Amino acid sequence: MKIKISVSVLTLLLALSLANIVTAKESLTSLSIEEMRIAKAKKAMPSVITRMHKQVDKFSQQLQQARNYTALTQLVIVHGKTLWKQAKLSFNQQQDFDDRPLYWTRLQMSKVLRQAPIFASLLPDQQAKLLWDLELFSRGVADIDFNKNSAKKILITGFDPFFLDKNIAQSNPSGVAALALDDLLLSMDNKNAQIQTLMIPVRFADFDQGMIEEMLTPYLKNQKIDLLVTMSMGRKNFDLERFPALRRSAKAPDNLNVFTGADKNHPLVPQLKNKKLVGAEFVEFSLPANKMQQAQGDYKININNKVSILEKGEVRTFYPKSISELANKISVQGSGGGYLSNEVSYRSILLRNKYAPILPVGHIHTPRISRYKSQTNKAIVQQIKAMLTLAVGEI
Repeated sequence: MKIKISVSVLTLLLALSLANIVTAKESLTSLSIEEMRIAKAKKAMPSVITRMHKQVDKFSQQLQQARNYTALTQLVIVHGKTLWKQAKLSFNQQQDFDDRPLYWTRLQMSKVLRQAPIFASLLPDQQAKLLWDLELFSRGVADIDFNKNSAKKILITGFDPFFLDKNIAQSNPSGVAALALDDLLLSMDNKNAQIQTLMIPVRFADFDQGMIEEMLTPYLKNQKIDLLVTMSMGRKNFDLERFPALRRSAKAPDNLNVFTGADKNHPLVPQLKNKKLVGAEFVEFSLPANKMQQAQGDYKININNKVSILEKGEVRTFYPKSISELANKISVQGSGGGYLSNEVSYRSILLRNKYAPILPVGHIHTPRISRYKSQTNKAIVQQIKAMLTLAVGEI
């Protein structure tokens, strides 16, 4: 049984979001900030950049042969799907626990797409849709395929590498886990479960235009999964984030070097399709956290209750024991912080509360790494697998 998102709706909405990012002085034929980093990345880690060069070369060659928008659309969709599959295949063959080839190959492909002569001849909305098609299909959206014989179905998400201007060679263990665990079968207490995964960009605009909602709603609304876990890179150890918050407060930029203008004294409510996101200031996870904490590995696993609120013009940080303590408070930071890690958790739990109130949903912050460390990534993935295996016995 194949479970698929309605990609026609998703691509239309998110194509429009990409078009909205463009200012009067910019064009979708111009390289993005992420694509501009490719030259530096080639010097820093040539083997990563060239790992899947055949995919880029083949895509580039076939772009030259496309004669109309319809043909170009089909080409982009096919190569987007192929990139995701080839990235997983390469990952499994190399066993080096490296998420970076997928990220950098996607950027090389979007770069050659922007630079193709036929692309320049299209309308802006058509250009935006093609770019989004490439993003969407290369992030695993069309590859969600739960086996009907699996008793339980687990969906997890990971993030792209980020803060690349600080460290161009950065890896993201959450993205590594998404590649490593896709299609994996787990077994616990005579129950079996299958994992399917998605990869999420580190870009505020995609969140504001409803990417998370479009990706996850079909699975929550139609009760097609038994556990949803979002993941990102965080602190020294593992943190299971108990109280995600509505507002953004981190001053850090995204991968397009976009700043929100928010800070701890002026936390901002994010957008959802050109309107403010509507929801409680704080929500609560529903993971079998106490059981997951027992997963053995190199790192401690914390249940993190730490939050910050704005109270009488001052930021107050404390550790609530229940969600009731956060009623009528103005959020500054959730347990997961004030960046997109917190936000993907908040948005997923908001959807859970709306569509599937008994579904276990929550966020894992992985230990932070510097640059790329294969053995460290492997250890992190193994402990995530152990956490999910223990969770299977509870769902």
